[in-house]
Amino acid sequence: MFSAHTLPKYHSLFVKPNHLLPNNGVSGHSFPLTLSLPFLSLHPLPPRLPSLKLSTPSSHSNSTSHDDADQVAYDFSPVLKVYRDGRVERLAGLKTVPPGVDAVTGVESRDVVISEDEEISARIFLPKITNSDLELPVLVYFHGGNFCIQTAFSPAYHNIVNSLTSQANVIGVSVNYRNAPEHPVPTCHEDSWTAVEWVASHYGGNGPDEWLNRHAHLGKVFFAGDSTGANIAHHMAIRVGSEKPRGIKLEALVLVHPFFWGEERTESERNQAAYTAKLDRLWKFLCPSESGEDDPLINPEKDPNLRRLDCKRVLICVADEDLMKDRSLNYKGLLEKNGFSGQVDVLVTKGENHAFHVFKPTCENALALLTSIASYVKQD
Repeated sequence: MFSAHTLPKYHSLFVKPNHLLPNNGVSGHSFPLTLSLPFLSLHPLPPRLPSLKLSTPSSHSNSTSHDDADQVAYDFSPVLKVYRDGRVERLAGLKTVPPGVDAVTGVESRDVVISEDEEISARIFLPKITNSDLELPVLVYFHGGNFCIQTAFSPAYHNIVNSLTSQANVIGVSVNYRNAPEHPVPTCHEDSWTAVEWVASHYGGNGPDEWLNRHAHLGKVFFAGDSTGANIAHHMAIRVGSEKPRGIKLEALVLVHPFFWGEERTESERNQAAYTAKLDRLWKFLCPSESGEDDPLINPEKDPNLRRLDCKRVLICVADEDLMKDRSLNYKGLLEKNGFSGQVDVLVTKGENHAFHVFKPTCENALALLTSIASYVKQD
């Protein structure tokens, strides 16, 4: 069992801007890639990426090899770039903030190791409490970022979970999973399930984290996330229904602008065709599987396990200018078609785009969205 302790090394480990792709991926995916997909690029793609070894080039390399190494093989701006030598340059989501006590909300946060070998961690948030024996619901949050940027330590996600912890009076567990492309999808899903099992290990007060042992009411757990984090939350709810980990009762699922996809284009995707094409190529790069856009990881309509999703309530938050809004709105029907008997609510924000609360956290609609989510979590 892993011990909970502060985690300064992960602040740099998970956001290293010039990280090299490993030689091997997961679940049958491996680098270097030999795919002939229509990736975005600034230069003609080589027939094959180099070995992507984790060492730096030799000082005896000639100028031509240095020039080749600096060439961009895959350009997914403004998210990331991959160079011919395997370096991954992240263009966003690099900033982090430390844990501590929030001066406004009184929420205290700290970082813990979940799996040292697999580099999985979490930031835990505890609201200001006066009763040392008080049990609180648990909100497990999965951050967004296209499966490849952002962390649980990013300012936006620290503030989001801090706010929800305070407003909903819950214990917040913000999961820090490994990002693609160094760790191709579905590594993030597997890491997140490891985190869910870690939370469940505190059943009966016997887990590694004292806050959870003392205050966690595991009979009332919420999964939430935005964008790709909502995708992960969705799959975690399915897996809870499939594997039924001892001690956890999933009360509700909160999906904010969920990243769902599919080969057949929706009207909202056709209306933003250029951006849709970019996301399509990025997905195929981050999850190089034969299923493509209809992989059950990204298209719930193709997932035979959707009927196993197990919770009492689902809240779907939709931004009406989001190119993924049609899939978000269709999700309610998919659940009902697959026999979900719980309550499904849809909250639509007018005049906003995908993940607006992350990019404009202080705007009126962003503050209203978090308040609505907190109120939903506090429902009996």
